[in-house]
This record gives sequence, structure tokens and C-alpha cells, in this order.
Amino acid sequence: MTLKTTASAATAPQSGPSGTGPSGTGPSGTGTSSKGLAASQIGLGPAILIGVSTIAPAYVLTSSLGPTVQAIGPYLPAIFIVGFIPMFLVALGYRELNTDTPDSGTTFTWVSKAFGPRIGWMGGWGLLAANIIVLSNLAGVAVDFFYLLLAQATGRPELAALAQNVPVNIATCLVFVGLAAWVSCRGLHTTRTVQFLLVGFQVVVLAWFVVAGISKASAQPGHLAFSWDWFNPLQISSFSAFAVGLSLSIFAFWGWDVCLTMNEETRNGGKTSGLAAGFTAVVVLAIYLLGSIAVVMFAGTGEAGTGLGNPDNAENVFAALASPVMGPFAILLSLSVLSSCAASLQSTMISPARSLLAMGHHGALSPRFARISPRSYSPVFATIFAGGVSTAFYALMRVLSTNVLNDTILALGMMICFYYGLTAVACVWYFRRTAFASLRNFAFRFLAPLLGGIALTAVFLQTAFDSWDPSYGSGSEVFGVGLVFVVGVGILAVGLLLLTGARRRHPRYFTGESLPVSAPER
Repeated sequence: MTLKTTASAATAPQSGPSGTGPSGTGPSGTGTSSKGLAASQIGLGPAILIGVSTIAPAYVLTSSLGPTVQAIGPYLPAIFIVGFIPMFLVALGYRELNTDTPDSGTTFTWVSKAFGPRIGWMGGWGLLAANIIVLSNLAGVAVDFFYLLLAQATGRPELAALAQNVPVNIATCLVFVGLAAWVSCRGLHTTRTVQFLLVGFQVVVLAWFVVAGISKASAQPGHLAFSWDWFNPLQISSFSAFAVGLSLSIFAFWGWDVCLTMNEETRNGGKTSGLAAGFTAVVVLAIYLLGSIAVVMFAGTGEAGTGLGNPDNAENVFAALASPVMGPFAILLSLSVLSSCAASLQSTMISPARSLLAMGHHGALSPRFARISPRSYSPVFATIFAGGVSTAFYALMRVLSTNVLNDTILALGMMICFYYGLTAVACVWYFRRTAFASLRNFAFRFLAPLLGGIALTAVFLQTAFDSWDPSYGSGSEVFGVGLVFVVGVGILAVGLLLLTGARRRHPRYFTGESLPVSAPER
């Protein structure tokens, strides 16, 4: 693969108001969008596959079930359902925006068109920050399970301890991110092939784990009998506990919007990408409900042994449950989580790379980010940049935090609530002139995104308030302030500082010349 690039932003002819029609020739004779991305590379099925891959159910379950149970007890099914509702409402708003303006910049582009360049830039920054955080988190879990897998495969338990060696851990993380970036740079065709293999294996092993966990639960010390009360969110003890659980639940569903960032490369992207996002969320909800029921029934919520309340199990639940549930086939569960992380690490690269591409294309960042490889039709420079920043962030967090995975998940929940909520509100404002033209418009362009946006904003504010206390998360702090608050709110503050500098360097965007504010009349 060559790294030679061409600046599509400056030279590609625009094809229409949305800038997404064919303007050149891509692989196998397909057209290219105004940004130089190859059009019609994938359909509905592969888009859903990549969406599920980005969410990474196996990775999410192993990294979030422990902290969630410690916050809310056994009511995992309830919190997953409650977390699904605002995400699905927001997804409906995303679908309307995508149908109107299919653009790989998603939040950045749509918020800019609704509220203007400054708020749009911050929306894009929030999206990029969330992706950078999750890329580092994915790499961290991949490192842990890589060395666990080596220990299981060789019969040498001491190899698993290498994951706790900070220099070795960071170096291995760099290798994983580098491999993921390399695959992403080769384009969506390569991504699709890799995802078929990794996601298929992940789902099969998770199904095996669910069946084995439920069937063996009654013989396990500390197990819990199934209860319909687990589906009742009113059983959760306090609103703060509920907000923590909801923030983690929202993190668990995050990633479906990658289907929208591929809209310029999807067949009939204005419609297909929105459908793929909705189907992805529903499929993942089913996986989470089955997985959480199996885990709670088998392990219980106690603080000893394999109990989900045991702090030693919080970072990687499946690391503690693999052998008790799957016996001699435990290595398959470790391999499943590793494949889940690898698949998501690679597919998640799509979102920040294409967001950076759109920001470069519309003049909000350096035109280098708008360069497209003439061979793979992918934003190589933007992909490598995203991978490099995520690795640097992970290295910093690994040094500062005593529980890097838990803290980054909680901070990620804040970023997700910020940019999803902002996009939902932007949908309401952007379609203000047409929202009451029909019952359909009222439901999908006004009510659904408004309710979703309000819910996510409330979770963001509650999490920000609670995370000021160093006891929130791992207990790590910076000058007496909780690390989760420093990371979550601090990243937004950094975005404001960068915004100040960007306004001087990129006047065409910040004066509204390259991406003007608009609102459809019908």
C-alpha cells in the first residue's frame, strides 16, 4: 500500500448541494464522493456488521459489567433497556439529518449547519475525543486479553502478568493500534472482509457462553436465580447510582453512528446508513440482555470469588468467568474478547478518520486531513493521526490512573452524552420549519431527538457533578479533583482552546463561507 495522497478537498468537483454524489471513479468503476471517498462500496448487511463490530459486544460486556453492577446491583437488563431508549431516540434524529445531508462529518457537519461554526466545531471535537478515548480503551483491553490468551495457550500463568508491566503494555498497545490503522488505510473492502471473520467468531462464542453460564448457574457459589425485578429501573437505589449506570449503559451502545460516517461510501447512503444504525442498536440490545442475564445468574453480585462486586473482577469480567463457565474451552472466550477488541479497534478507526476528513474538507482543519489515497480511497493521513493520538492518550492514562479502563469508560460516557445530545438538539433546531408539517415530522424531527437530547444532557450534567469527587471511578485524582472529571470536562476545555486558535487559521469555515448555517423549508 502506498501512502501517496491527493488533496480531494481542493480539487474534487462538487456534485450537488450535499456534496455526496459521484464526482470521479472509484474501485471497480464505482463513483467517488466530493471528498474522494469511493461510493457504493457496502450495502445494508455489511454496514450493520461494521456497526456491531464497532460497538464490540464482547469487549463491552467484559469491561463494563463490573463497574455497572458495583453502581446499581443486579439490574443490568433494566439499565441496558433504559440506556437503549435515549440512544434509539437520538438515532432517529440522526437518520433524519443523514437523509437530508449525508456527510461523513455527521455531528460536525450537521451541528455547523444548525448552530453555526463555533458550536459545530465543538461538536466535531466531542466526537473525535470520544473516538480517541475508546480507541485507547479498546487497545487496553486487547493487551490484557492478548497476554491472558498467551498464558492459557502455553500453560504459563506468569505471561498474563506482562499486561501489568507498563512499558510492555504501552508498547503492545502501539502494535495493536498500528495494525488496526494499517487495515483501515486499505479501505472499506478490506475492513468488511476482516469484520466478517472477527464478528462472526465473537457472536458464536458469546452464544456458547450464555448457554453454558445459564445452565451451570445453579451449581455456582454466589449465583442468583433469575428475577423479573432485574428489568425494573425503579429498584435502583438512588438517582446518582442510576446516572452512573445509565452513563455506562450509554457507553455500551455507543458506536452505531459509524454507520452514518460511512454514508458517502454506502449504497443509497442517505437511507441505508440510517437503517443500519437502527438495526445495529436493536441487535446489540438483544446481545446485552442475554449476556447480562447469564453473567448475573452465574456470578452473582457478591464481592468475593467470581462475584461481580469483586473489585479484582471489575476491569475484565470474562477473565474471571472464562474458566468456571467454559472449562477447557475458556481460551475461546479470551480469544473472542481479543477478536472483539481487534475488530472494534479497526472499525472504530473509520469514524475519527472520516470526521477529520470532513473537517479538513470543509475548511475547519488543515487540508492535509482531506487527502485521500488514490489507491485505497481512504483518508490515510487522518487515520494515522487518529491512531497516534489515541496511543499517546492511552500511555498518559496508563501512567496516571490506577484503573485506566474504568476511568476512561466513565469519561467516555460524558463525551458520548455531550456530542450525541448536541446532535439531537441540532436536529430539532435544523428542522424547526418543517417539524410540525406532519405527524411523522413531529415524531422523528422534533419529539424523538428532543427527548433523547434532554436525557443525554441530564446524564452529562449529573456525571460531571459526581465525578468532581476523587472517589468517583478508580479514586485517582489530579490536585484533589477526580480524574474522570479532569479527563471528561478537561477534554472539552482543551477543545475550546483549540477552537480559539483554529478561528485564526481557518477563517473560511468560521465565517460560514465553506459550511453556511441553513434550515430546510420543506
